[in-house]
Amino acid sequence: MKILHTVESYLPSRHGMSEVVRQLSERLAAKGHQVTVVTKKDPDRHEKVISGVEIVEFDISGNITESIEGESDHYKQYLLNSDFDIVTNFAAQQWATDLALPILSKIRGKKVFVPTGYSGLYLDKYKQYYHDMGAWLKKYDKVVYLSENYRDVKFARNLGLTNGVLIPNGASEKEFSIEKDIEFRKRFGIPEHDLLILHVAGFVGAKGHMDAIKIFIEAKLNQASLVFVSPEFGYSFNRFNIVEKQNLINLIKFFIKPEQLSEVFNLQIMNFLKRFGFFRSIYFLKLARNDVIQAYLNSDLLLFPSQIECSPIVLFESMAAKTPFLVTDVGNSCEIVEWSKAGVILPTIISNEVNGLRHADIVASSKILKRIASNTELRQLMAQSGNNSWIKNFTWEKISQEYEELYKSLLNH
Repeated sequence: MKILHTVESYLPSRHGMSEVVRQLSERLAAKGHQVTVVTKKDPDRHEKVISGVEIVEFDISGNITESIEGESDHYKQYLLNSDFDIVTNFAAQQWATDLALPILSKIRGKKVFVPTGYSGLYLDKYKQYYHDMGAWLKKYDKVVYLSENYRDVKFARNLGLTNGVLIPNGASEKEFSIEKDIEFRKRFGIPEHDLLILHVAGFVGAKGHMDAIKIFIEAKLNQASLVFVSPEFGYSFNRFNIVEKQNLINLIKFFIKPEQLSEVFNLQIMNFLKRFGFFRSIYFLKLARNDVIQAYLNSDLLLFPSQIECSPIVLFESMAAKTPFLVTDVGNSCEIVEWSKAGVILPTIISNEVNGLRHADIVASSKILKRIASNTELRQLMAQSGNNSWIKNFTWEKISQEYEELYKSLLNH
């Protein structure tokens, strides 16, 4: 099959959607299919073929609601002149999908859409976009949903659409088959006997970094370290958005004299926070992917009080690493807990019904963290249950096979 996957950004950029497309594309290419990924031009991308996947770049940014800048006409002509068997658009509200939507009927090949949540569904500025979405969805041969109950699939059900199929996210059996590096903690100065509580996400403001710090401090755990990990970003104070920056300042004021606050603006958080009180137990690590995996493997618990998600890959990766998790009620986290029995949903407050943002109830969540942290047997049971579930249902090998079968079934009709 000749397969085209479109996605806003791709390697070397590492985030949830680029990881999904990478895993699927590379595995389908390894099965002998001709796979091309269309994505945004990246100055750090130096190869046009990565692991058998051809990369086609366009200098474009934005979405059709807020404006699109760059080579829009060039991209649309590429789609119209292509002769792929399958064209799959990953994620709504970004240019690689949005520019394709009005010309779907003119694009050759079977069309597949993976909407990943419709984060702007209830926002006024996207009202026209989602008014039009119903007609666009009908032009897709199949729409892949990551959940049975999240807002994107409910949107389709309310319209009476029947072209949807459930294929969840997953985690890589190749990446998580490596041995645990027993020197990991030593390499990063994390006490050997501490309970290691992990948080994995880029600093984008809604991934729950501040709530995780508050929950951790409120729990008052003995011999515990909270480790924030990102595979991509360096951590300086200026990477926080304005709200998180002010929250961090307010939090720091409990532990630092006012005259010391000026240091915040000149020091990396990792070096700064470790000087003071509780913050000696909080780490901010920029890690290459292999060490991200080791962080999972060396952790006792994932704490992920994110404010908005669709289907968080970090939960599947925790299952692969035998690391139980605590997560807010975001995206289909409740479903993942039900499927795997690998985690616990934190008490969650809906802070904004329109944009879907949610926050962990800090005090109640800290009590759950303290309870789970002190129960080694429960953590082991959750870890094993999650790993068994992942092996059976959520490896990328199995997920990519489901996509391959879907694509073949479309060509056979």
